[in-house]
Amino acid sequence: MYRLVIAEKPSVAQSLAAVLGANQRRVGYLEGGGWLVSWCLGHLAELADAAAYDPAYVKWRLEDLPILPGSWRFAVARDKRDQFDVLRTLLRREDVSEVVNACDAGREGELIFRTIYALAGCAKPISRLWISSMEDAAIREGLANLRPGRDYDGLHQAALCRVKADWLVGINATRLFSLLYGRTLNIGRVMSPTLALIVQREAEIAAFQPKPFYTVELDCGGLTLSGERLDSRQAAQEAAARCHGNAAVVQSVERREKTEQPPALYDLTTLQREANRILDYTAQQTLDYAQSLYEKKLLTYPRTDSRYLTDDVEAGVPALATVAATICGVGAPEEVLAGPVCNGAKVSDHHAIVPTTSANKVDLEALPIGEREVLRLAALGLLRAVSPPHRYAETCITVQCGGQTYAAKGRLVLEPGWRAYVQSETGQTLPEDLFESQSLLVVSAQVKAGKTTPPKHYTEDTLLSAMETAGAGDMPEDAERRGIGTPATRAATLEKLVSAGFVQRKKAKKVVSLLPTATGTALITVLPESLQAPALTAEWEYRLKEVERGKLAPEDFMAEISTMLRELVGRTRPVEGGDVLFPPEHQVVGRCPRCGRAVTERRQGFFCEDRACGFAIWKNSKWWQNKKKQPTRAIVAALLKDGKAPVSGLWSEKAGKTYDAVVELSDDETRVSFRLVFDP
Repeated sequence: MYRLVIAEKPSVAQSLAAVLGANQRRVGYLEGGGWLVSWCLGHLAELADAAAYDPAYVKWRLEDLPILPGSWRFAVARDKRDQFDVLRTLLRREDVSEVVNACDAGREGELIFRTIYALAGCAKPISRLWISSMEDAAIREGLANLRPGRDYDGLHQAALCRVKADWLVGINATRLFSLLYGRTLNIGRVMSPTLALIVQREAEIAAFQPKPFYTVELDCGGLTLSGERLDSRQAAQEAAARCHGNAAVVQSVERREKTEQPPALYDLTTLQREANRILDYTAQQTLDYAQSLYEKKLLTYPRTDSRYLTDDVEAGVPALATVAATICGVGAPEEVLAGPVCNGAKVSDHHAIVPTTSANKVDLEALPIGEREVLRLAALGLLRAVSPPHRYAETCITVQCGGQTYAAKGRLVLEPGWRAYVQSETGQTLPEDLFESQSLLVVSAQVKAGKTTPPKHYTEDTLLSAMETAGAGDMPEDAERRGIGTPATRAATLEKLVSAGFVQRKKAKKVVSLLPTATGTALITVLPESLQAPALTAEWEYRLKEVERGKLAPEDFMAEISTMLRELVGRTRPVEGGDVLFPPEHQVVGRCPRCGRAVTERRQGFFCEDRACGFAIWKNSKWWQNKKKQPTRAIVAALLKDGKAPVSGLWSEKAGKTYDAVVELSDDETRVSFRLVFDP
């Protein structure tokens, strides 16, 4: 008898097979030692398109909304059907006694495996491989401690609810608003609230009115002191005149020793933020590099929202710190403090992101530069987290001069601690012999002018932070998951917003900002609050967590989504003047006979606005070329409206002259054709 292991990707399957001794290659799987090891190629099967439930749904029509399937269907991607057939055969083999789910240890990995398992009609016992590292030792330990598949039934239900809810919102809201405003407007459960954050920030920047302010700076022989902000330039100039060449009397000298604790280890979001800020990588690039490092056994599982390690790995932390120091080309901390970074109570599905012990053996220069830099960043994060606190003495001095108070701060490092691994800060060092009532000669007094500054444009760093905390104020205090989306999905959300034409990346002064396009701003203008409020998607994530824990029935969650969509379709009407917000990118000549969307004219022909639809009337098709005629805007408008159009000046090759006829349009949902009808 065999045990079948199913991984998410071929590279992971090969690593598992090497540990299991399954070295015999077969078509679509590996075999050996009583094991069969195969893979899924990511999402082999996904929820079917709306047309799978009713052919009429091919066309986009308001009267069909909301589309709420009674029973759900999955479809296998055409280019992945061969691998699905391999898995279905393996799952049905009589000599397979048990199935091990070795897909990525998270919500999506659970969904990928369970969908294939169900489509294959399999009922064999399931065991779960749940690991945070692809190192051989971690794989062996995980295989020795396989968990019952039923322990993850809640995770599967949450994943299923998530994908169904996204499908329902995407299908219904996208069709609804696209039809109302005459152009494709992709709307998503996570996309739209994220876009709303960006649009709101730009509105705050546009509405900001800068206010001038003035400060007076005193130079007391190398010691610089600053006064409070003043609204009047004249008042600042008068204050400066009162101080120049006079004495400033020290009012107070306070020296305090302060301690700054090291930052926690990286989770995915903090790693993406840091990589964006320091390396200028997008969130998706960082995730891709981290995932590749994980599959190469050099980094632990990246899709995590935890910033701590579990208690059982505490003894191995010093060795990891040595590996991290080698990666960064620096010395390890003299004292590695493993205790503060190990807290099992703060670890959810996976622990924080750290290098593996295998990373000590890799040739770093042989890695792609992106992977190398992300690995070094993760290693640096570990070194900081296990270092002693940063200790410094802060001295604050205040002086009186000309009836005004001026102040200065200085810092003296006592113990660098974790900041030894951070670029050193520059700052003023105050003299140590200052004392109260001391007189200091003001060598010069200068007026500095400034303006209040507006909020900054979002970068991926700051937007990820905003997504993580959005709606948190409306969530229960004990809510484990808050914010928009999850660490694993936020990068994809940003990429979808860019590809959909709602957001653009713009670089200025070495900073890449995320700015809404005119279409993105217009969409948020017409979207109801229910689809753009961060609190809504934050609430959904909280509810999905309750489904995972068995505290909320999946059908109750889905009923809430269906009710929301019925109300959305029933109540939503076009915003007055909304058509002005969405001017067509190309001139509209009519409605598509297949899907009801706009058909617009372009240089090569007339095309449905929805590229997935595929409807097209080409200007230089062979049929029209043979008749030495091109379809005009008026001809196409008539064809789309009535299915036929009178055309004059058609050329007859046989007769050698032109003639007039009626052209009829025929469309079999795959290709467009024409035929001639002559007036008797």
